[in-house]
Amino acid sequence: TEIYTLSLHDALPISKTANVAVPMRDGTVLRADVYRPTTNQPVPVILYRTQYDKTAAQVQPSRYESPDWFASHCYLVVTEDIRGLYASAGTFSEFTNDQNDGYDSVEWAAGLPGSTGKVGMYGSSYVGATQWLAAETAPPHLATIVPTNTASDYFEGWTYEGGAFRLNFIEDWVMGDLALASAQHRGDQATAAQLKVDTANLASWLRFTPYRQFPPLHPGDPAVSPDFFSWLAHRTDGPYWQQWAPARYYPRITIPVLDVEGWYDAFLAGGIDNFTGMLTAGGSQFARANQRLVIGPWDHIGWGRPASIEAPLLKKLGPDADSPVNDLMLAWWDHYLKGIDNGVDTNGPRVDYFQLGSNTWHSSTSWPPPGTQVTPFYLGSGGHANTAAGDGTLSAGTPGPAAGPGADTTPDTYRYDPTDPVPSIGGHSCCAAIGTGSQGPYDQRPVEQRPDVLTYTTPPLARDTDVTGPISLTLYAESSAPDTDWTAKLVAVHPDGTAINLNNGIQRASYRDSLTQPSPITPHQPYRYTITIWPTSNLFHPGDRIRLEVSSSDFPQFDPNPNTGDWLGDSSTTRPAQQTILHDPEHPSALLLPIVPGTEEPATLPGPPTH
Repeated sequence: TEIYTLSLHDALPISKTANVAVPMRDGTVLRADVYRPTTNQPVPVILYRTQYDKTAAQVQPSRYESPDWFASHCYLVVTEDIRGLYASAGTFSEFTNDQNDGYDSVEWAAGLPGSTGKVGMYGSSYVGATQWLAAETAPPHLATIVPTNTASDYFEGWTYEGGAFRLNFIEDWVMGDLALASAQHRGDQATAAQLKVDTANLASWLRFTPYRQFPPLHPGDPAVSPDFFSWLAHRTDGPYWQQWAPARYYPRITIPVLDVEGWYDAFLAGGIDNFTGMLTAGGSQFARANQRLVIGPWDHIGWGRPASIEAPLLKKLGPDADSPVNDLMLAWWDHYLKGIDNGVDTNGPRVDYFQLGSNTWHSSTSWPPPGTQVTPFYLGSGGHANTAAGDGTLSAGTPGPAAGPGADTTPDTYRYDPTDPVPSIGGHSCCAAIGTGSQGPYDQRPVEQRPDVLTYTTPPLARDTDVTGPISLTLYAESSAPDTDWTAKLVAVHPDGTAINLNNGIQRASYRDSLTQPSPITPHQPYRYTITIWPTSNLFHPGDRIRLEVSSSDFPQFDPNPNTGDWLGDSSTTRPAQQTILHDPEHPSALLLPIVPGTEEPATLPGPPTH
C-alpha cells in the first residue's frame, strides 16, 4: 500500500492509500483507493464502485472531477473496482454480485476511521447501476446516491427496446469494455489483443449473424463473455432480468436521489422512470419528497465542453449547455451528508431541464411539467408519404380528409428489406457519438431520401410551440410478414430545410402486447401499435415544422427484423416485407405530443443549476 500527498490549488491536502482490501461476505477481497482529506474532524464518505478502473474514475472525457478534488471538499472518497475486474479478486459477472457487494462495500466504507458513518455514491452508466443495485439492498449507512446516465431496467431500455436488440450498444460495449477487461484480469492477453482489433472493426462485425455465434466473443467459451450469450438467451422479460431492475425495488429505497440524464443518452427513458417511480413508490415520505432530476443536452459521455467528444451540434451549444454535475453533487452531498442549508430544494421534487431550440434551462416541480397537454397530430397523405418530398402530413384536429389541406386517407406502402436497413444517423444509442455510437442530433435528410422512410410533416408553425415530455405514436399498420419492426423518429425541420432528430423509438410487432410473451402477427391484418418515442424538450419556432419519420429499421442502433418470425440471434435467414401504414377515421394513426402552453411555461433559470 502506497501513501502519498496530493497538492491542490488552495485546497485541503489529500492523502491516497491505494488498493485497500475490502472483504465481501463470501471471502472475496475487492480493492479500493481511499482519498482522505487532512483534517481531525470526521467527514462523510463518497463511494464510487466501477467496472471501468477505479484509477480512471470517469474523469475523462470531461465528465467528473477527480476523486482528490472531491476529497479536498472534506469528503473521504473511496473508488473501488467491482468483483473480477482490475485490482479486485473474484469472477466478473455483470449485475450478478453488485447488490450484495454494494451493501458490503457501503457498510465497510461507513466504518472507515475518520468517517461520520454517512455514505453517498456517484458515477455514470454502469457506475450508476452499481448505486441502484446497492440501494436495492438498503444498506443502513447509505444516505444518498447520484446516479448519472443509467436505467431503471436492464431488459427494457438497456439490452432491448420494444423487443428489439440494442445491437450497436451491446456488441461494442461487451467487446470493448466487459470482455476485454475480464480477459486482461485473467491474464488472457491473446484474447485481449484480439478483442481490441475486433472492436476497431466494429462496423463490419455489426453485420455478423447469427449473434449466438458471434466470433469475437468466442461462443462456447464461458470465460470470454458468458453475460452476452445469457442476454441473448433471455430475450424476453422475466425473473432473470427483474431480479436486478431498480423499478422493482423503489418501495425498499428510502433515500434522496439526484438523477442526471441527457436528451440523447442511451438510458434517458429509464433515468426519468427512476425519478417518477421514486416519487410515487419510494419507501418513505422523506425519499418521495427529496427526489431531483436534471436533464441536459448531452449524450452518453459528452457532458462538458470544450474537451468532450459529443456530437457536433451539441458541442456548438455553448457554455450554458455544459454539465453542472460536479457542483450539483457537492451541493447535494453538503446538504444530505453534512446537513448544510445551502439552497438545495427540500420542499418537494424538482426537475431542471435544458430546452433545445431556445437553448435555455427551465425548472419544474414535476415531469412532465404542470399543464402539459397531450395533443394528437394525425397522419395523412395521398398514399405517397415516401421520402421527404412525399405528400405526408401531420395535423392537429381529426383524422382523414379533415386533417388538413391535401390530406387523404390513402394508405402508404413501402418495401422493407432487412439486407438493406435504414441507417442510423444519430439517436440514443451508446457510447461515443464519434466513431462507434448511433447517438446525438444530426441532419436526417440523407435517410429521408429513401423510399422505405415515410415522412409526415406539419405546415410551418405560426407560433412558438413547446414540446416537452413523453412522446408516443399510435400506429395502425399491416405487414406481409409474421413479425416485423416499426420505427418512429421525431424531427425538427428548420426553414433552411435541415431536419434534426429529437428522439426515436422502435416496436417489434411480436412484442406489441407483452415483453414477456411475444406472439406473431397475422400477415396482411391491421394491428394497432403504440411506439414509445423517448422524451425530449424542444421549442419549435415560427417557420419550423414538426416531422415524424416512420419505417421498419434503424441499423445499427437496433438489430434488423428478418421478417421471418425468427430473429437474427438464431438465424441469418431474411426476407423482404411489404408494409402498409393506415390513417383514416377507422385507423386514426396519430403522433401524441406533449405541448406546454405558453401560459404554463416553467420558470427559466439563468444558466445550468449548481445547487
